[in-house]
Amino acid sequence: MVSNININRRKLLTFSSAAIAGLSINQFLSKAYAQEVQNTVSYNLPMLDKVVTPDVNNPVRLNFNENALGMSPNAKQAAINAVPKANRYAKAEIPLLNKRLAKHHNVDESQILLTDGSSEGIRCSIAAYAKPDTQLVIPELTYGDGEHFAKIYNLRINKVPCLPDWQMDLNGIQKAVENYKGPSIVYLVNPNNPTSTVFATKEIESWIKSKPKNTIFIVDEAYAEFVNDPAYKSVDYLIAQGCENIILLKTFSKIHAMAGLRVGYAVSSIENIENITRYVAGEKLNYCGVCAALTSMDDQAFLTYSKKAVDVSRQIMENVLSDLGLHYLKSETNFMFHKSPIDLKAYRELMKNNFILIGRDFAPATEWCRISLGTPGEMLYVANIMRGLKEKGKI
Repeated sequence: MVSNININRRKLLTFSSAAIAGLSINQFLSKAYAQEVQNTVSYNLPMLDKVVTPDVNNPVRLNFNENALGMSPNAKQAAINAVPKANRYAKAEIPLLNKRLAKHHNVDESQILLTDGSSEGIRCSIAAYAKPDTQLVIPELTYGDGEHFAKIYNLRINKVPCLPDWQMDLNGIQKAVENYKGPSIVYLVNPNNPTSTVFATKEIESWIKSKPKNTIFIVDEAYAEFVNDPAYKSVDYLIAQGCENIILLKTFSKIHAMAGLRVGYAVSSIENIENITRYVAGEKLNYCGVCAALTSMDDQAFLTYSKKAVDVSRQIMENVLSDLGLHYLKSETNFMFHKSPIDLKAYRELMKNNFILIGRDFAPATEWCRISLGTPGEMLYVANIMRGLKEKGKI
């Protein structure tokens, strides 16, 4: 498949009428918007004068929320340079990453715990606070690892019904804790997966600061770097202020595009980190991942570029969904959640037949589809296919 990523400082973001099969620029992005986006990044965004050409062996993969743009070239080179040293443990580099992350979140180094991706952070955080009478409180539609690990530790699962359009019922979640006599672990994913929506931290700040008895908050912010909503704010400031009942989980899998290198971390109080550490395997990070993470954090120009590429892809998808009359939720991530036009299994198969892989079922939202955002060139291909399917009466 032609990835169609071309970093060229001499060109502006362009759209070829031939490439988009006769569709006008205004059906995707306005020229003014394209110009504005381009002027905010050091790199040129992926050129759109050619649509990708996927096939059965190289489909457009929009099913796992991966960052299709890929890693920073500098981070990629750092990983390559680390390969000859991969016979050694990253004992010198791990403390450097720990220090860099502490500075980023304005906390002490002892308040950072590196994990093997965010999944391990979820597992060991739940394990550290799992008691026989503990309940895990979650929205009925959210990322599944919290529930998965809670079941392994035999916790009671309390799923709180969502509000219309799958919005989290934060008041209902609070009541679920207040009405329970035993300890509670509240697991919140913000932005949420698979809905791609956010809630403002101020909506739970007073509850957290009230220090509800026997309650620990695990806040998963895997997609935070993609958010545009000005009301959104990481909970790290609450931890920096001294709140001892929050565990913040982060990952390098998304904006840093390092899903395969498995680098994540937790931010919390010193006491919480010491507790969680007891449930984490030693020498948990690989040499290449640590070196790439250190370099990626310092490549702010590329991270900005990566986010803007996602912004463009999202706008393409939003416009197509709107034009086709498909209801969708406002996305603050690198994926979108929309009402499936036909039976979800049939929709998935139809897209697969056109070399596009889209998301699995997410119960109880069985009539909704999660589609990850690829590169702008990939999303133009997807848009063309969806319009063609609509014209043929298939969706």
